[in-house]
Amino acid sequence: MKLGGVGSLRSGYDWHERAIPPSSEELAAALKPYFEWCIEKFGSNRCLFESNFPVERQSNGYVTLWNAFKRLTQNYSAAERAALFHDTAARVYRISPEQRSKR
Repeated sequence: MKLGGVGSLRSGYDWHERAIPPSSEELAAALKPYFEWCIEKFGSNRCLFESNFPVERQSNGYVTLWNAFKRLTQNYSAAERAALFHDTAARVYRISPEQRSKR
């Protein structure tokens, strides 16, 4: 399950209408109930964080979004965090270290 895309206009949040974009703390608080539910149901080995940039730029910042993900997972184990931020995507998209070094 891809966890992200919350900055699109379809997400239902009004972040794109605000003069000041949300902070990572605010994003984490808003997303926590939804993302934690998904992670609890599917497990960290079947979920991954993603951004929908540049589309999300209209609502929040790239660094702010990834910092919110870090805040959401601050109490997770190292293995769970590794899965959510990297390992699940690498496995699902079949990205090996050898492929990354060829870029």
